[in-house]
Amino acid sequence: MPDANGLHYEFHGPEGAPVVILSSGLGGSASYWAPNLPALTADYRVLAYDHRGTGRSERALPYAQEPDVGMTDDLLTLMDALALPSAHIIGHAAGAMIGLSLAARAPERVRSVVAINGWATADPHFLRCFAARMAILRGAGPEAFLRAQPIFLYPANWISAHSDDLERELPHQLAAFPGADVVERRIAALAAFDLSRIAGSIAAPVLVLVSEDDMLVPSDAGRRLAALLPNAKLASLAWGGHAVNITDPEGFAGAILPFLARQTLES
Repeated sequence: MPDANGLHYEFHGPEGAPVVILSSGLGGSASYWAPNLPALTADYRVLAYDHRGTGRSERALPYAQEPDVGMTDDLLTLMDALALPSAHIIGHAAGAMIGLSLAARAPERVRSVVAINGWATADPHFLRCFAARMAILRGAGPEAFLRAQPIFLYPANWISAHSDDLERELPHQLAAFPGADVVERRIAALAAFDLSRIAGSIAAPVLVLVSEDDMLVPSDAGRRLAALLPNAKLASLAWGGHAVNITDPEGFAGAILPFLARQTLES
């Protein structure tokens, strides 16, 4: 499997096309983006990777997992290892924080950012949800944690309609579970992250995409994020939940592809 400095990565789409990097949320896995690859690879060279500590990447965590330090260092190191001078970044939740942090630290490396259901500072509802999830993990273990996870990620009707699929995925999720310590450290890092300190320095074009029915990160958190960024556009999807790119890949593509096309033409 392709690996760079302990990070698993995979390329999709035509060589020579503009590069789009996909960075996932808490789960950290490149496979999270599978429903979106057909739309993105038509015009882009797509790089997806597993965050350190998750998926097929190195499981050891040599740093405290702050999105604006260790996680961003990992993305920059991966770009250097693959000789990518710059790229568009699509990030979901934690991945959005990584992309925006990199845009502040190394603006020449980031052509644009799509920030999906992200935030500037942790919202009280976000903190309440993660406190409940950690209580489940500590008290009932990984299987209970994973069984509860869809409640925070997807709309109720979608969960009901895809119950069999979710049940089939559970053994694979359990086998790939990074461990309670890794999950807890990643959650703590996201809760502590404060983008408001650096948001004003981010010159890159940013599309802040929110889901109005997101049960984990309130859409108003995304609105507050967009208001802090000098060159941001806000887009809203009425339905889809926190993992809107999975529940509504067509609507997701319709929201982000025109933005990406404009940035590709203008840069």
